[in-house]
Amino acid sequence: MIELGKTQNLVVQRDKEFGVYLGESESSETSVLLPKKQVPEGTKTGDTLTVFIYKDSEDRLIATTNTPKLQVGETGILTVKEVGKIGAFLDMGLEKDLLLPFKEQTHKVRQGEEVLAALYVDKSKRLAATMKVYSHLSSESPYNKDDQVTGTVYEINENLGAFVAVDNKYYGLIPKKEVYGNYQEGDSVTARVTKVREDGKLDLSPRQKAYIQMDTDASLVMEIIEKQFDGCLPFTDKADPELIKKEFSMSKNAFKRAVGNLLKAGKIKITDNSIEIANKNSKK
Repeated sequence: MIELGKTQNLVVQRDKEFGVYLGESESSETSVLLPKKQVPEGTKTGDTLTVFIYKDSEDRLIATTNTPKLQVGETGILTVKEVGKIGAFLDMGLEKDLLLPFKEQTHKVRQGEEVLAALYVDKSKRLAATMKVYSHLSSESPYNKDDQVTGTVYEINENLGAFVAVDNKYYGLIPKKEVYGNYQEGDSVTARVTKVREDGKLDLSPRQKAYIQMDTDASLVMEIIEKQFDGCLPFTDKADPELIKKEFSMSKNAFKRAVGNLLKAGKIKITDNSIEIANKNSKK
């Protein structure tokens, strides 16, 4: 069976001036054209070629020896080449660009933007892209708890958190309680696996374990107090958690650990209502 949107090995059935026809075997009834400019030099009847099947501008099945950036069911990062009247067109590595219909966009995309998309066959039996990738992701990741992973944020849910496509193909979620940054769709993130659920989906945190993260947090707190508050923070580690989150993008507990680290190192001093850089008046 010749499958639309798939790379497959097909046999050269016959040679024409404008290309060669390929099928599952030399005698199979169904065939698809591989245009002349795509035919490898020296190809003859009976040879097996690896090709990708898509549709040309006249809606006919056609083969190519070019390698597509996606196959049906796969997800990946594609670039928006242009935005038209019916949607956006994405570069998928072939002569014909891939349509991303407006109704399959999770936000209005722009020319030049890189988007996470999945390739599927629409109701009219044409290849199309969708940014609604959830149903195309896999729960069979190779990762375990505490592994470091990278992925792309594809949805923000105010109640649940930030949904991440790990390796752009596995289910991942940064739960709301772990979302301290201002994530947006399309952001690339590095995170730690905090839990592998029974269904294989991954819970993630952009932060390391507390004892590892503490030094990084302490450096960040020091930098923000110096640069944004001129060496004197007008509140302490007893401040409201939302205020701490707003200014430092970390939890109150992480902030308290960082402040304790800095205090122990003699880098800050704490008053009743402020945190100050130690000896800040002597700094040039």
